[in-house]
Amino acid sequence: MVWKKLGSGNFSSCPNGSLEWIWDVFGECAQDGWDEASVGLGLISILCFAASTFPQYIKACKTGNMDQALSLWFLLGWIGGDSCNLIGSFLADQLPLQTYTAVYYVLADLLMLSLYFHYKFKKRPSLLSTPINSLLLFILAMVCTTPLLRSAGPVTAPSEVFRGRTLLSVEPGSKPFTRQEIIGFVIGSVSSVLYLLSRLPQIRTNFLRKSTQGVSYSLFALVMLGNTLYGLSVLLKNPEVGQSEGSYLLHHLPWLVGSLGVLLLDSIISIQFLVYRNTATSAERQPLLHS
Repeated sequence: MVWKKLGSGNFSSCPNGSLEWIWDVFGECAQDGWDEASVGLGLISILCFAASTFPQYIKACKTGNMDQALSLWFLLGWIGGDSCNLIGSFLADQLPLQTYTAVYYVLADLLMLSLYFHYKFKKRPSLLSTPINSLLLFILAMVCTTPLLRSAGPVTAPSEVFRGRTLLSVEPGSKPFTRQEIIGFVIGSVSSVLYLLSRLPQIRTNFLRKSTQGVSYSLFALVMLGNTLYGLSVLLKNPEVGQSEGSYLLHHLPWLVGSLGVLLLDSIISIQFLVYRNTATSAERQPLLHS
């Protein structure tokens, strides 16, 4: 893993920089306490997103009905959103922390999707099980090797220009949008739409089953906390030098809409957990012995 610090020479480009280690590690200029809080909340949000899938893994192993509890379209939408995030991190040449975090998200999604098909084909063996498992293993291998290939390439010298948080778009300046910013904006918009659409099938699945059995609420609780902290980290961040508040919000609009929109839909799923907490699936209500 190639991790190049920007160096103390570049730190002079950071106006009123308060903490040099933030600049050295993340390439962000923390001008005041608001920027420091933004970085801190952003790091905590990453931890929340990273830990959100573990409770569902444990729940799946205990109940064994992950294929019935979770919607396949929910999982596909989630992995689609994270894949767009990963692609955007490479196209926009994000910092190592953002890139490898995006890789981790895709790996976690692939593991959850693998568990889904494992329990599905375990109960109902199908001729498609082998090709699907092979496809998932191929995608997993590609995701693991792509960062290594990128790291093995020539490392260019870091630019002397101030770099703030990219969030899939690159340095927003006084000009409306560069070509690379447009690419990042479009990918970010597609990612946000996929995140939003992924929740609708899961809401429908819970409604049809009249149950949330087999679904871990910690999964959605941690994602809700992560999205809340993520949105706050974006809003607390000071705009770039020479950039207005409106321009800053415009450049980060897709991710703000995605995080706040997903937060709303996850709140609906939380209500379903409350409504269906004392109910069981129709199969669980059936007697063991028929009269």
